[in-house]
Amino acid sequence: MAVREVTSAPSLATLYPKALLRRGGGSTLPTTELVRPEVVIDPAHVAAYNEVCGFRFSDELPATYPHMLVFGLQMALMTEPGFPFPLLGLVHVENQITQHRPLLLGETFRVSVRAENLRPHEKGSQFDMVSEVHSGADTVWSEVSTYLRRTGSGSGSGGPRTQLTPPKPSALWHVPGDIGRRYAEVSGDRNPIHLHPLTARLFGFPKAIAHGMWTKAHALASFEGRLPDAYRVAVRFKQPVLLPGRAAFTTWQTDDGWAFELWHARKPKPHLDGVISAL
Repeated sequence: MAVREVTSAPSLATLYPKALLRRGGGSTLPTTELVRPEVVIDPAHVAAYNEVCGFRFSDELPATYPHMLVFGLQMALMTEPGFPFPLLGLVHVENQITQHRPLLLGETFRVSVRAENLRPHEKGSQFDMVSEVHSGADTVWSEVSTYLRRTGSGSGSGGPRTQLTPPKPSALWHVPGDIGRRYAEVSGDRNPIHLHPLTARLFGFPKAIAHGMWTKAHALASFEGRLPDAYRVAVRFKQPVLLPGRAAFTTWQTDDGWAFELWHARKPKPHLDGVISAL
């Protein structure tokens, strides 16, 4: 795999217009890994992220925060000529983050992003964006974001559908109508589906929807003070949270950590499920 250094954070303001114009091309994933050799954390940005997502203020970064460091590289790779799928229209279906140790304000990191594992899905094709944060020779954080490109021509097979019954909630989320715009401000993820009902309707949604990574971060914030230094948190994104909205959040302990689910507050409609496992 060819490694290409990127000396500064990609401009998301220019990548989104580029994404709007791209239709995709080619049939294979790129064999390029994008690398930023020196990334310094901005404390003010972490504070803004923590406020939007519900984390306490601390010198330790939330495990979901490094996604802010790699998201621009992910977008840059997915908007390059020859990337097989257009960025807009991709569905983020799964996200797994592994924190090997707490990441701290004041540290300098090297971050990298690559695409791999293109494979069929019952609704089209899916692939992984693999991102890593390095401190010296050590990988201290990694993420696998799985994206689905719906085509209706996939070769996978679907499992049986059963009627779901939501569990008794541990907490009720009141998700404000502006959370998509607020998260976009700190993340740079200004996908039109998150910003306003009118732009969301252009992509088939009746209202704006919450960012999947905001729902994951907000869920993780509820476990602060109860997690080890090294752990993995994996989620599956299901039906989107329409804005504004109310959602029922449920947690329970497992043998090596926690499990959690997010449901529509009044319907058997799952938004997200996840597990947290100690390493």
